[in-house]
Amino acid sequence: MRPKELVEKFVEYFNTCDAQMIANLYHEDATNHQVAHEPVIGKSAIKEMFEREFSQAEMMCIVENIFEDGEWGILEWRDPLGLRGCGFFHIIDGKIKCQRGYWDKLSFLRQHNLPIPKD
Repeated sequence: MRPKELVEKFVEYFNTCDAQMIANLYHEDATNHQVAHEPVIGKSAIKEMFEREFSQAEMMCIVENIFEDGEWGILEWRDPLGLRGCGFFHIIDGKIKCQRGYWDKLSFLRQHNLPIPKD
């Protein structure tokens, strides 16, 4: 799968809250680093992260742009509440090796009425 196609699949599975199908897109030793958090390493840990996040808040990814540059897929997104962000997906042999995501955690927590950490 080309990077752009893989990112499109990622969004499809994300929007159906399918943590298992999302995890299947990653290498066994992949890294998912949402920069508002510590990196999550390994396919099973990434699956657990998505399961936990889907249980905490209703999330939806609305694609604004998907770009492809060599081994990279780049996603610019928004959600129905107006939060915006972007993700960078390093694709090797048709699977995600590394993903980095940038978004405003404070705005997300406030929009979903989740507790704001004190630290």
